[in-house]
Amino acid sequence: MIYLDYQATTPLAPEAREAMLPWLGGPETDGFANPHSPNRAGRAAAAAIELAREAVAALLPPGGRVIFTSGATEAINLALRGSGARRLAVSAIEHAAVLDTARAIDPDCAVLPVGPDGLVDPDVAIPAGTGLVAVMQVNNEIGTVQPVAQIGARARAAGALMLCDAVQGAGKLAAPEGCDLITVSAHKLYGPKGIGALWVRDGVALAPQMTGGGQEAGLRSGTLSPALIAGFGAAAQLCTRLCTKPGTGDAAHVERLWTRARAGFAGWTLNGSADARWRGNLNVRMDGLDVARVLSDCRGVAISAGSACASGSGRTSHVLRAIGLCDRDAKTALRIGFGRYTGEEELDRAIAAIFAAVRAQGLPA
Repeated sequence: MIYLDYQATTPLAPEAREAMLPWLGGPETDGFANPHSPNRAGRAAAAAIELAREAVAALLPPGGRVIFTSGATEAINLALRGSGARRLAVSAIEHAAVLDTARAIDPDCAVLPVGPDGLVDPDVAIPAGTGLVAVMQVNNEIGTVQPVAQIGARARAAGALMLCDAVQGAGKLAAPEGCDLITVSAHKLYGPKGIGALWVRDGVALAPQMTGGGQEAGLRSGTLSPALIAGFGAAAQLCTRLCTKPGTGDAAHVERLWTRARAGFAGWTLNGSADARWRGNLNVRMDGLDVARVLSDCRGVAISAGSACASGSGRTSHVLRAIGLCDRDAKTALRIGFGRYTGEEELDRAIAAIFAAVRAQGLPA
C-alpha cells in the first residue's frame, strides 16, 4: 500500500513508539503506574507526562499552558463550551468538530466566508456581540493556510476570544499567533491516536466540561495515559527538530514532493490557493471524473475524496462548496496527502496508478 492520506492520519514515528513502550507496562515492570498516585512509580509516570507536556508546549506559543485531552475534538469542545461564549463566529471551512459544536452552542452562529482561494479575508467583519471566533490554521481538505494572526487581532478588537484549530499545522508550521486557545492532535504529527491537547493562553478562564477527579488543573478530569502522552511528546520533539524550519528536514522533503506532484497533475485544477497553503496537501479536480471509481480502482494507493471524518456520509464537501464549487465539480476532486515517510518513487508509482484509473474512464491523463 502506498499511503497518501496524511491529512487523515500520519504514520507513527518509530521514536514515538519507542517512547511509549516503557509506559505500556506489565506485571514485571512498574510502567503501568497511575500518574496521579503519590507512590514512587506514580511519580515517575507523572514526571514522564510533564516532560512530554514541555515538548508539546514547545510547538505552541509562549505564555500559555497545555491541557491534555483525548484528542482534538475533545479539546475543541472544551474550548468552545468552556469559554462560556454564547455568540460565535466560525469560518465556513472549519472541521466538523468546530462547526457542529459551534452550531450546537449558537444555532445562529455567524459563518465567515472564504474566497475562491479558500482564504478568509483578514479584514473580515466580526459581528457585534461575538464572544469567540474560530478559524483554523490549515484546512484539512484543501490545505489553505489562514491569516490567523490578523483575524485574531480583529477578534480581540471586537472583545472576542480567538480559537485556532491547529491540528493540520502543528509540528509542520510555526505556531499560529494572536490566539487565546489552540487545539492539536498527536496522530496528525506522527504520534499516537487517542491523545490531543488544548493550549490556553495565560489569563483565559475556562469551565471544565469533564468533572470527577480534578486532573489537568481541574479542567479535564480523568486518569492520563503516560504511554500515549510520552508518544505525543516524542513526536512533538521530533517535529521541533525536523518540521518547523523552512528549507530543512520535513519541510524540504515535502516541498520536493509537492513540486513532483504538481508537475504530475499539471493538467488538473488545483482547489484552493497555491501559495497560502501547506504543501503536503494536494487537492485537485478534473472535469467529468468519477472519483469513487478512481478510489475503487486504486486499491493499492491510499488517497481520499475529502475529509476522512465525513467519508461515507454522502454529503458534498462543505469546504469545496464554500470556495464556490457546485456539487458536480466538488465530486470530481481528489485529496493527496504526503509527508515525512513518503518516498519520491512511490509517489510516482501512485500517480501512475491514478492516471491509469483516469484513462480507464476515457479521460485524458
